[in-house]
Formats: sequence, C-alpha cells, structure tokens
Amino acid sequence: MNGELLSVLDHLERDKGISREVLLQAIQAALVSAARKTLGHAEEEGDITASIDPLTGKIQIIADGKELPPDECGRIAAQSARQVMIQKIREAERDVVYGEFIGKVGQLVNGIIQRFERGDLLIDLGRTEGVLPRREQSAREEYRTGDRLRAYVLEVEKSARGTQIILSRTHHGLLRKLLELEVPEIYEGIVEVKAISREAGDRSKVAVVSKDERVDPVGACVGMRGNRIKNIVRELQGEKIDIIRWNEDAREFIKESLGPAQVMEIVTHRQEKRAEVIVADDQLSLAIGKRGQNVRLASKLTGFSLDIRTPAQVAERRALSLEALPGIGPKTAEALKEAGFLTVEAVARAGVEGLMQAKGVGEKTAAKLVEDAQAAIAAAEERAAAKQRQLEQSFGEPGGGSSGVEAPAA
Repeated sequence: MNGELLSVLDHLERDKGISREVLLQAIQAALVSAARKTLGHAEEEGDITASIDPLTGKIQIIADGKELPPDECGRIAAQSARQVMIQKIREAERDVVYGEFIGKVGQLVNGIIQRFERGDLLIDLGRTEGVLPRREQSAREEYRTGDRLRAYVLEVEKSARGTQIILSRTHHGLLRKLLELEVPEIYEGIVEVKAISREAGDRSKVAVVSKDERVDPVGACVGMRGNRIKNIVRELQGEKIDIIRWNEDAREFIKESLGPAQVMEIVTHRQEKRAEVIVADDQLSLAIGKRGQNVRLASKLTGFSLDIRTPAQVAERRALSLEALPGIGPKTAEALKEAGFLTVEAVARAGVEGLMQAKGVGEKTAAKLVEDAQAAIAAAEERAAAKQRQLEQSFGEPGGGSSGVEAPAA
C-alpha cells in the first residue's frame, strides 16, 4: 500500500507538475477529513493530525492523542477524503498552470486547434487549454480542427473554473514577436520597432529604426530576397506588411508612412497632433487607400490626425474669405480679422470659445459663425471632390477613396 502511494505521487508529480510536498499536504488534509467523519468530530472539535513519511509512505493519524489506524475509517469517510484530495489537487494544478502562463503574457505560444465552441477556438497548449475568442480571430484566416496554431498570450485569469488563458491573432504584439523571431537584429536590440499599426489579416505598417548606422533597418526586416518578411506574411496567411523607416522629424515620418503615395507638402500642428498633407491629383487615391486604409494606418502609426488634400482643394478652401459667410456684417468681419481669424477655415477651427475672444462676439453669434463656416467648407470640399472624380474618370483611374479625407489619430 505504501509503495503504491509513493508510485501515485511520482506519477502525479511528473504528469501534473505538482510538487510532492503539495500532494502530501492534500492527502494529509484528506486523511484528517476522513478521521473527523469516522469519529463524528466537527471542525472545531478535537485535535486531529495526519502525517505521511515521504520516504516510506507510512501513514499516521493522531486523534485526541491516540493513533487511529487508517483502515478503521469507514466507506463514507473514505469518499469524503477522496473528494477533499481531488479538490486540493485541482487547486494545486490550477496554481501550477497559472504560475507557468502568467509569465508568458505578451509572448507567443504554439498549440493545436482542438474544437470550436460558440465561435471561440479552444487550443491545446499541452498541459492546459487556451481560448482564442471570436473577437481575437482574424476575419481573413481559416481555422481547422487539428491545425497547429501560433498565438499571442493576451491575458491569464484565475476563475472558479480554473486558469483561463486568452489568446489573440489580431493583437499588434503578435506581429512584433514574429519580427523578433525572424529578424535577429530586432531580437538583439540593434534594430528597434518604434510603432506598429495593424488591421489583422489585411495590412500592417511597422516603423523601425537602427541603433547602428551600418545596419539598414528596413533591409534587415525584409531580408535577403524578402525571405524574412515572407515568412511572417506566410504565418499571418497573406497579410501585407509595410516596413517603414522611423524618423524623429514628424513630417518626414508622416511622408514615409503614407507610402507608396508621393507627398508634396506637409504642415504639422504638433500641439493638436494634426497634419495637413498635400498630394498631387494622381496620388490622392494611393494616399487614401482602399476604403481609407492607407491613411488610417498611417495615422495610427504616427499618432497624427492626417488631413489629405490636393492643391485644388487647398486653394479653394483657403480662398474662402470671411465675406463668404452668410449674414456676416462688416463690423463683425473686422472684429474677427483683428482677433486673427482671417479666413472661414480659421473660424471653423477656432470653435465657439475661440471666437468669443473677438470683440463684440457673443456665444450665440459665435455658434452661428462656426456652423456657417463648417457648412461653407463642406460645400467647397464637395465641389473639389466632384472635380477630382471628373479627373479620375477622364484618365480612367478608379478612386481609392474620397478626396479631402481626414483620418483620426489612434
């Protein structure tokens, strides 16, 4: 019996990863529970202890100063002891799994797709299961039972049901870790990933910089004949990845991030984290991208709200003088100009509180001026957009988005 007990302990220690000391404590707690049942003691009654020799497996139960042979415990007491032991072992196993995976948050793990459950994927991670929720699945990826899967550990939680490991295939951290695996220069710290903007399964932009002037950060990430980046694209099932050179100069960084479009001019407003970007008519569609994706990713990457316009749009917008606003009198126009609001665009950007700084302009007047300015600008932009559509049709070029698109910063 004692030899069998030690063999079971060895097996549990190897299979579950639970230390022998914890297992012995669980069995001792179970033996105390069985003794209480046998003697009819409540929790607070009597002094009952149990011990197991870790070398011989000999069991000793002491109740009220007397030794109680283990075989004197009845069937009901043994069942109760078994439940206590199972509960203690499950708690220990839960702690072991939590301790192992809490240190893997922000890392990659490999597993096998086990089954689908209400849209979520259950992934076999070896000792336990991970959950890939529907919200963390890439819409463009196909998942099949039995396939191997690499995922990003998003969070690890303890619950009544055990340790829950939440995985992700959409988090930008997945791409960052894949770059570390494929690009030795990133892993070694020679090349640094400064920012990532990602629309999982479709396209991503990655800004990198080199700490060694002899190392080209973009070339290091792409690899010989593009092998390094191709491996990552393959892992992400065809997701396009743009590697961009990071620059301290915000204008240069924005220009790089909007590639492959060519930028003519950039005006940045650092305090507002906003930038006006001017591109040629034939570059507008490229700058905006399909369904606005290119400018949206560039905005998230740089942290700037990007306003993309053509020279014609800029000229028309700037040409709007204060006199273009309906109902504005000479006196109000003069007060606005003295306060520094020279154009309709300046009025719209100032807002109600800003305009109230002008002499003689109250809250109601300011609100009406802002509303009229915004309407005038919208009308001007629509005229410019119509011209752009005519231009595209005349050259047979499909538009990648509407003109005058502004992408909000992340």
